[in-house]
Amino acid sequence: MNIALDTNILVYFEAVNTPEMTARTIQIIQSLRHERLFVATQSMGELFHVLVRKGGLTRKEARERVNFWCSATHVVESSLSVLNNAMELAVSHQFQIWDSIILAAAVNANCQMLLSEDLQSGFTWDGVTVINPFADEPHWLLRALLENQDK
Repeated sequence: MNIALDTNILVYFEAVNTPEMTARTIQIIQSLRHERLFVATQSMGELFHVLVRKGGLTRKEARERVNFWCSATHVVESSLSVLNNAMELAVSHQFQIWDSIILAAAVNANCQMLLSEDLQSGFTWDGVTVINPFADEPHWLLRALLENQDK
């Protein structure tokens, strides 16, 4: 199963939050098959920005962290098709355009899941279900995936 990661998941992994949230995020990411992880170009740009502005990294350090994610995951480039789908999503569901680009990129990459704390957990669009991995009660799709990874 292909899984897209929203920017906030990457930010938490990079320790730009509480130590508890970082530890939980690392645990989740390490439980997933890395060859099935996808990240939108949009998220890479957002991650760079957050690492510099909130994380206190130099631009060079932030570039190195973004390059790490680019090598550890599949990066889904933005395209006119992704933009058009994102605009449709923003219009029809009132999402922010930046979140819509990330969700549209996940669709473009044939992901079945987008891990995000920011979007409405359980929302499904064009085959991609948004799942908050930090919810008190894990979404059944994520729970099933993590249980199957252990086998």
